[in-house]
Amino acid sequence: MQPLGNDPLGHVDQAAASMLEALFTQSPIGLHLVDPDLRVVRVNTAAPWMRGVSLDEIRGQRARDVYHLVDADVEALLKDVLDTGTPLLSHVVRALVDEAPVERTFEVNALRLQGAEGKVLGVGVIAVDVTERERAHARTRMLDRVRERVGRTLDPVVIGEELAAILVPDFADLVTVEVEDAVIRGDDPPLATAPIGTLVMRTAFRSAVAGAVPQIHAVGDVRRLTDPTPFTQALADLSPRMVRLGPDTPWLAADPALALAVDAARGHSLLVVPLALRDAALGLVSLYRADRSPVFDEEDRALAMEVGTHTALCLDNARRYTREHTIAATVQRQLLPRRPEAQAWLETAYLSLTGADPGAWYDTTALSSARTAIVVGKVSGRGLEAAATMGQLRTAIRSLSAFDLTPDELLARLHDTASRLAAERARLPLGDPLRQEELTADCVYAVHDPLTGSCTAAAAGHLAPLVVRPDGTVSLLDTPAGPRLGSAEGAPFAAVDVGVPAGSVLVFTSDPLLTAYLAERPGPLASVSRYGDRPLQDLCDDLVYALPAGMGVRDAAVIVARTRAFPADQCAIWPLEPDPTAVSVVRRRTREQLTTWGVDEETAYNTQLIASELVTNALRYGRPPIELRLIRGRTLTCEVRDADTAAPHLRHAGTVDEGGRGLFIVAQLAQAWGTRPAAPGKTIWAEQTL
Repeated sequence: MQPLGNDPLGHVDQAAASMLEALFTQSPIGLHLVDPDLRVVRVNTAAPWMRGVSLDEIRGQRARDVYHLVDADVEALLKDVLDTGTPLLSHVVRALVDEAPVERTFEVNALRLQGAEGKVLGVGVIAVDVTERERAHARTRMLDRVRERVGRTLDPVVIGEELAAILVPDFADLVTVEVEDAVIRGDDPPLATAPIGTLVMRTAFRSAVAGAVPQIHAVGDVRRLTDPTPFTQALADLSPRMVRLGPDTPWLAADPALALAVDAARGHSLLVVPLALRDAALGLVSLYRADRSPVFDEEDRALAMEVGTHTALCLDNARRYTREHTIAATVQRQLLPRRPEAQAWLETAYLSLTGADPGAWYDTTALSSARTAIVVGKVSGRGLEAAATMGQLRTAIRSLSAFDLTPDELLARLHDTASRLAAERARLPLGDPLRQEELTADCVYAVHDPLTGSCTAAAAGHLAPLVVRPDGTVSLLDTPAGPRLGSAEGAPFAAVDVGVPAGSVLVFTSDPLLTAYLAERPGPLASVSRYGDRPLQDLCDDLVYALPAGMGVRDAAVIVARTRAFPADQCAIWPLEPDPTAVSVVRRRTREQLTTWGVDEETAYNTQLIASELVTNALRYGRPPIELRLIRGRTLTCEVRDADTAAPHLRHAGTVDEGGRGLFIVAQLAQAWGTRPAAPGKTIWAEQTL
């Protein structure tokens, strides 16, 4: 053979023509030649997707009639290359090929062809089938999206919805997600094979199939899986199932409704993936492909298994959270009062809580002299630890309220208790995660006195009650914000005293944002005057209904209280002279008043004795002015007030002692007794049950 250099043009032209002929007849790479009118001149029939195609059949046809692109206009792409001369490089398109037809993905490069004088001869197109490459990239991207987006919440329903939104339509045409009912409730899934008849709840359904696809079971339905089917088989051995669907599929006869839905959706392929973790089944993902979508293959199966493993881990996290949340909510509900405890002159109601915030609590306590204490608070943190700390603080408040402390002094003592609890937590072992959690709490404590028509309140943190007066005026009780309970801050607490006339409504919440919303005008409390004669629970329900979406009271503890007027004839007050003869006057007036109230003889006699002992102590150890007050409410209360600040103490007198038995007698006759500070001086009280 003569070297090319001796006859360069002839041999080069011959070699180029031979190479071009080989490319068009033997190369697996697609070559396409289109004239300026966008008609096919020649194609490479050796390309796998062109086998069986006769060049004579397509020569001269327009490009749009030969190449069926799914996501682009082939003639628009080629015309742009013809007009601008700018090559189309590495452009990925999807096209339908073969007689089936089947969708394939191609990487296309298009170049404008020009003659020696610059005449446009047409467009040369090189197409490479990159279907498998793009599918691999798509699988990787999908798995990344699943790991990034699925499991951002601890709600099994949301997890299913997030998964279905990613899988449809990129991976499947129709997806259903079903989770075992036990997992939804937070219980452990069965460690062995899921028993026949296991209840599952459909948490997600998504479809990209054109037309209406009937849902056999709506989202939220709880049902038993039909047996035997690929679904029960996948749960039995925790292995996925790839099934071709058709009229003769045997197991579809066991579920006629599903067979009807598959036929309506034109489904031809099913992939059932168990959601399993540590050899325990949590649920199922059922993926369907329909119409022109390719059937599932082994690579799809491998991807689905990875997706299922991640989803199962997310569901298990949600199950664990639900379990802990349920336990914490149960503990909280056991620690909270079941019914409001208050004097008859303050009607109270609690809003039902779901335990969404186990650290929130409410309480009411009937105090002496017809007064009622109201407390609402919230402990930092979540879970069982928050609920347990809440129970400790609530018990401490109950104990401190028995000493008739003022709200500011009570919170100061409670602050000391919370600080000791925080110090105990700080001394936990280094590996205990609870050691890293701060122990603080917000709390508002108020005392309503119907005899004076006032409410005295103090706050730790930024909690403050709302006051709705009978004229409809809504105001925020300007309670000075003290340090949070358990914090390092040692600033003093301050109390504020405001008048609350009869018919007013007090609203206490553990969430400052909720309080701020209720304080808005016009707001849900604007029409509270309409509830004057209606049960307070109606007002509670209407408040819940009026709250906007996303701001439920399910995360807050709420107390609603309505004040009542104290009847003037149920209270008797007598100023006393600092004279020993005052004791006989007290006994006489007490007997007369109790006779007017219709009190039984035994209680009346005991009350006279209690009054005389308290007045005797005031005359002997106290300072004038001295005042006696009888209050007939839920109990019969006898009070003696004097100007001396020294509090008496119960003594156990000896056999030969001549005195020291006064308070001992009072303690034996009364149901409860105590001392509380008054301005000026103190008040000693004793209560008897009527």
